Amino acid sequence: MSETFHSRPIRVAVIGAGPAGVYASDILAKAQKKHDLRFSIDLFDRYPAPFGLIRYGVAPDHPRIKGIIKALHKVLDRGDIRLLGNVNIGTDLSMEDLKAHYDAVIYATGAIKDADLDIPGVDLEGSYGAADFVSWYDGHPDYPREWPLEAEQIAVIGNGNVALDVARVLSKHAEDLLSTEIPENVYQGLKTSPVTDVHVFGRRGPAQVKFTPLELREVSHSRDVDIVLYEEDFDFDEASDEAIKSNNQIKTMVNTLGNWLIELQEREESGQPAASRRLHLHFLHQPVEILEGKNSDGTGTGKVAGIRFERMELDGTGNVTGTGEHLDYEVQAVYRAVGYFGSELEGIPFDQKRGVIRNEAGRVLDDAGQHIPGTYATGWIKRGPVGLIGHTKGDAMETIDCLISDADRLPQAQHPEEDAVTELLDSRGVEYTTWEGWLKLDEHELSLGQQATESSSVQRERVKVVPREDMIRISRA
Repeated sequence: MSETFHSRPIRVAVIGAGPAGVYASDILAKAQKKHDLRFSIDLFDRYPAPFGLIRYGVAPDHPRIKGIIKALHKVLDRGDIRLLGNVNIGTDLSMEDLKAHYDAVIYATGAIKDADLDIPGVDLEGSYGAADFVSWYDGHPDYPREWPLEAEQIAVIGNGNVALDVARVLSKHAEDLLSTEIPENVYQGLKTSPVTDVHVFGRRGPAQVKFTPLELREVSHSRDVDIVLYEEDFDFDEASDEAIKSNNQIKTMVNTLGNWLIELQEREESGQPAASRRLHLHFLHQPVEILEGKNSDGTGTGKVAGIRFERMELDGTGNVTGTGEHLDYEVQAVYRAVGYFGSELEGIPFDQKRGVIRNEAGRVLDDAGQHIPGTYATGWIKRGPVGLIGHTKGDAMETIDCLISDADRLPQAQHPEEDAVTELLDSRGVEYTTWEGWLKLDEHELSLGQQATESSSVQRERVKVVPREDMIRISRA
């Protein structure tokens, strides 16, 4: 161990205050005593508020959100990790600034962009990335306050949790979201939506879906929304049958879907009145083209008017092949929920194909495949946008183990004093926010919820503040 690190803590910057960054900071802070090391940890985020994807990437009506945020809140409230929000790495602080002030840097910036869907018509008006829509309804400060919600029939492409989140929010009555923290502009936008039918399309069969049982069950909790399934989609090959037998999660989801299909048939046979909105779940559909509307003179409108799929069939291994049969659906909007993709950071080696920082077990690698000393990655920007919270914790442990084993070889910062980086931000006029600032904003949002509750019959715990300038003003008051 360097004599310098015996006389002072190892300075570590963690970039990204979502679950990945908070878990990495927490594990590092708790490792000090076990490894006879001292760390001074700064947790940066580009937004004025912490919690990343949990605040800006998960549907507001998720029951698990509160529990996760409480756990992250507890970590940051201990006081051994310093939060510096509203700091953009690359502009407010350069990579050279980080090297000068920290002995090690961990990138936990996640993945916030939509993955590409390369089919004709994807650029038509009415074709949207799911990530953008999620950011809108979650009150992301850097997204427009308005969202076009004129479509009566909507297609959502994808069979993951995000696809179901988007479909549920689009099909749900706005009044039923008032008990969540959605901002007023989101409520007003959804309230005017004329939607009647939301179609969710998956490429493979019911036994190959990527969402979780919890996510699937939440779909059935929407008031005045019928779930519609199609018997011809319930095709199972040998691999599907084996997955159902051997995997309880898959078995649960297939049974749930099968029961819904039976319930639908019973409702139709009994003549029960239909709900005012319908959420359709389709399987074995491969998107081929988003269709453009036509004017009376035959010219294109530039707007979505439908979507074309190729009918797929299972091949015995759980994968699918095309049948050559094409199916068209009339829709006025398409939401692409085919996955997230990481964003490149200037000066950090990036895998353009996978959308991740190039790394080995969390150690960032240069173009020659050599570890860049003192540089690490964790979370989705390390392994790609797959997996749940448990995987994020495992990622962080692996990365922190690497950093600790490298402790005696870390490059030493020129300006390791804790005040040095905040003085630099002050000199540049950066209005950074802190944990104390978040507590102020948290209290303010809770008070907005109380005010909203008093003026209506709906119990509201909080109302999220959207404008970045308001978040900064309240946090720094």
